[in-house]
Amino acid sequence: MFIIKVGGGKNIKWDYIAQDLKKIKEEVVIVHGANAWMEEIGSKLGISEKMIVSPSGYISRYTDNRTMEILTMVYCGLINKKIIAYMQKHGINAIGLSGADGRLWLGKRKEVILSQEGDKTKIIRDSVTGNVESVNAELLQLLIHAGYIPVITIPAITKAGDLINVDNDRAVAIMIRDLKIKKVVVLFEAPGLLDDPMDENSKISVIRYNKLDTYIRKTSGRMKKKLLGAKEAFSFGVKTIYFGDGRIPLPISSALKGKGTVIY
Repeated sequence: MFIIKVGGGKNIKWDYIAQDLKKIKEEVVIVHGANAWMEEIGSKLGISEKMIVSPSGYISRYTDNRTMEILTMVYCGLINKKIIAYMQKHGINAIGLSGADGRLWLGKRKEVILSQEGDKTKIIRDSVTGNVESVNAELLQLLIHAGYIPVITIPAITKAGDLINVDNDRAVAIMIRDLKIKKVVVLFEAPGLLDDPMDENSKISVIRYNKLDTYIRKTSGRMKKKLLGAKEAFSFGVKTIYFGDGRIPLPISSALKGKGTVIY
């Protein structure tokens, strides 16, 4: 079994992903984002997106209760079901889930979040964000053995039954630990990790896992979080992570052949 983590950009080609999946003989679990759609729909509803930069430079979405309502609607409602429709169209019996279903992603809310604003560090107490602490591996195994491909997205849930926003890349790291996953394919809107984010010809082909800190320091934004998630994944036992382009035909197969960035 391996995990396919797909970014939330509008240029991701789910038809290509579904077509490629039909050729994959191994069991898979898919985790997806929906960031671009969240931004667009939130704007239409008059909810402006607010991002928080931590003192260490990591970006996350400020999630109050209203934002959580829209996030749930977009991620595990609209986009998750659109993805399921793509899968079913190509004969793949996928089942859409949020991290809350069956306590699939059980997490804990952060009581405080630190936000760096200029030279000031502010404490935020009302954000409903947190971290995944465990995965319902039994539920996933049950679905997979019954012939389904699970397609998972946020939110997660706490023991008290509260929905929380969590980072997908770091949730995947916990899935690696609890499902004993050895390889992960990460698809997004680039040929791989780029040395220059503005130059798609600057792809880095190979990275040793013990050099990830060097690249984490060099990158910013969401790519920094992907690399942080990769670092955690290796600490939990993954052997290889493949970064690949989710915009091209055969995106999974291409990534597995090393045509993107291979971290090992």
